[in-house]
Amino acid sequence: MEKPFLRIQPRKGWLELDFGELWRYRDLCYLLVWRDLLVRYKQTVLGAAWAILQPLMTMVVFTIFFGTLAKIPSEGLPYPLFSYSALLVWSFFANSINQASNSLIGASNLVTKVYFPRIIMPAAPVMAGLLDMAVAFSLMLLLMPYYGVYPSTNVWALPIFIFLAMMAALGVGIWLAALNVKYRDFRYVVPFLTQFWMFVSPVVYPAGMVPDKWRLLYALNPMTGPIEGFRWALLGTQTNPWPLVAASAMSAAVILALGVVYFQRTEEFFADLI
Repeated sequence: MEKPFLRIQPRKGWLELDFGELWRYRDLCYLLVWRDLLVRYKQTVLGAAWAILQPLMTMVVFTIFFGTLAKIPSEGLPYPLFSYSALLVWSFFANSINQASNSLIGASNLVTKVYFPRIIMPAAPVMAGLLDMAVAFSLMLLLMPYYGVYPSTNVWALPIFIFLAMMAALGVGIWLAALNVKYRDFRYVVPFLTQFWMFVSPVVYPAGMVPDKWRLLYALNPMTGPIEGFRWALLGTQTNPWPLVAASAMSAAVILALGVVYFQRTEEFFADLI
């Protein structure tokens, strides 16, 4: 019997994802997700509780300075709930792009010696971040009855906004992973980028504070729609999030498509540059 023959060569199309190949490597993706989780919490005293402590402590600081001292409006909600609901989505996004940006560099031995779809590397931290978000969400289920707030009738839409946040994180993560291979400066840029990005997203303030003439431009931030939509679906805020969600979804889709194109165009040089 003839042995199977596989020719490995760079793709020439602008947007050429082989979904069949990605499906065949699903076990590798699962192992990378599991590895990310184990490495993150291995030999830690609190383990997965860090997924709760990080947004919780940030929420406490935001409540003191922005909710109590600055008196920033919270759409009729207790400010701790208002900020923590946004931090659930934002922490997922920020941690995902931080991990994804270093995914190829951190797995240089694997990238240079074994063939597999390289795009799996930045995708794995994004998927692992979903588990962290689920763990942190458990605290939200305790805070809501404590403040006398219960899930709204729009809770069915939560998966939509989580998917949009995941799409934004994957798009930005793919971009940063490819750029970080060639330009190692991005390891210093990413922490600054996430800090700046948080304050141009509706985390500590509602999107309604943005003037109407700037609202559409503001909605092009791919995290504006998921954060506002998550609050609306879970806590029942009065702001209609769907115009913001539509603009943010289009922005996230463009970032993801261009990120995949750039990743594929530079993928053939990864082994040499790493």
